[in-house]
Amino acid sequence: MNNIHILGEHCSLFNEFLAEIRSADVQVDSMRFRRNLERLGEIFAYEISKTMRYEKQEVTTPLGIAEMSRLVSKPVLATILRAGLPLHQGLLNYFDKGENAFISAFRKYYKDGSFEIQVDYMSSPELDDKTLILADPMLATGQSMVLAYEELMSKGEPDHTHIVCIIASRQGLDYVQQHLSPSKCTLWVGAVDEELTAHSYIVPGLGDAGDLAYGIKTSE
Repeated sequence: MNNIHILGEHCSLFNEFLAEIRSADVQVDSMRFRRNLERLGEIFAYEISKTMRYEKQEVTTPLGIAEMSRLVSKPVLATILRAGLPLHQGLLNYFDKGENAFISAFRKYYKDGSFEIQVDYMSSPELDDKTLILADPMLATGQSMVLAYEELMSKGEPDHTHIVCIIASRQGLDYVQQHLSPSKCTLWVGAVDEELTAHSYIVPGLGDAGDLAYGIKTSE
């Protein structure tokens, strides 16, 4: 997939928020962690908006008529529960007229330490000929993202899909490249980390985004 944008490669406030969500000292404040995920989502939304289709429209002001460029179609915003919720909210803050989709996916572990990704819930509007923005904070193996994308395709084929993640492993990026069409998908990433552990955690990464945002969950 040639169409990859890595926002952290450019110096901006994006990197300040990214540094804070990585910092173990700042992560103890879960409210700030959620807010920083939200702010990163807002920046992603702004950057994605530059690629979308606009048309000229007349807007009536108190003093006359202004010709403005307005967004033609509103995207469908999809996220993977639960870690993706703050990032999703950031996207929704900017694409506030967009439709929404939600996928519940989890790692099912086996006694030998291996796991598989399972989807047990999906809610989405029809997607035919729409713009889909699919977000999840971490792209580790890439399996959850691809599985969520394939599940959403049961609702129709979008005109284009933007995949958003804050931190990706190199292996996860490669997996997504191998399984999704570069002509149909654009990938938006905050940073790329090279290491993925045997338990599929990104290093240095930031830890478990869901736990940091909402508290530690009990194991199944």
